[in-house]
Amino acid sequence: MARKLRLEEAGGLYHVINRGNYRQPVFGSVGAAQAFETTLRETVERFGWRVHAYVLMTNHYHLALETPQPNLVDGMHWLQSTFATRFNRFRAERGHLFQGRYQALPIEDVAALARVVDYIHLNPVRAGLVGAEQLAGFRWSSLRKFLRGERWSGLTGERVMPFRGLADETAGWAEDEARLRALAGDEAEQKRRGFDELSKGWAIGTAGWRSALAKELAQKDLAGMSREEARGLREDRWRAELATGLAKRGKAPADLAALKPRQRGEPWRYELAAQLRRAGAPHGWIAQTLGYPSTDSLRVRLNAKA
Repeated sequence: MARKLRLEEAGGLYHVINRGNYRQPVFGSVGAAQAFETTLRETVERFGWRVHAYVLMTNHYHLALETPQPNLVDGMHWLQSTFATRFNRFRAERGHLFQGRYQALPIEDVAALARVVDYIHLNPVRAGLVGAEQLAGFRWSSLRKFLRGERWSGLTGERVMPFRGLADETAGWAEDEARLRALAGDEAEQKRRGFDELSKGWAIGTAGWRSALAKELAQKDLAGMSREEARGLREDRWRAELATGLAKRGKAPADLAALKPRQRGEPWRYELAAQLRRAGAPHGWIAQTLGYPSTDSLRVRLNAKA
């Protein structure tokens, strides 16, 4: 059975998410949430991970992970299987606890990591579990651990806090919590920072970085990836091909946007469309990206040139 693409590297950063099978309330009891926290700590110790943030919601979890060694897959297998065994033994149940393997979105750099950490820590407010003024007291979050000085080995703010110009200590986190409360009430700023996209797609970072990474992974087998992950990866591959094709012709995205209706028959644009089609981009995506009036007109022109 094909398995989802996993990107593993030393020093890799990931936003990891998984949900309970059939969206069941995995962490609906204190005992279950405590057991997961314990298992997470053991996993971090065993595999040498760093956790930059985590939160346990009723039926899913979020982790911002760093793997100094390329062991994401082995570590996640141990974390989920060990917790599932303990959970089922306690409840005298059987079967799959989580809905699938897990989603692991590679994170480009510390700037993107900082956005993910904010997103994770604000999850209880965004989900309506607590108000912004109660955020610091949400029990199943790394934010509470940081604020109370209760962190465990491997739970760290050593990269994100200096990026914000704050000390990775209780006083620094208290200052950061005030910023988070303000951010909780600013939906426009959350949207600007791409919060709605941080649990989607296949990677978190700038468009250029995603395109370069997608091109690097061009030979990877996508069978077994979720439809959303596969589509996101393919689109970034097509964008990388678009950038290559424009550069080859001495053009830039602005040149496409500047084309007037009477200029849209420019030969270089048709050549670029043919290049994108050979790279696997569908007619509809090419037509929209290159500004063709319709998918059908593009298909006819490309078929005529074939």
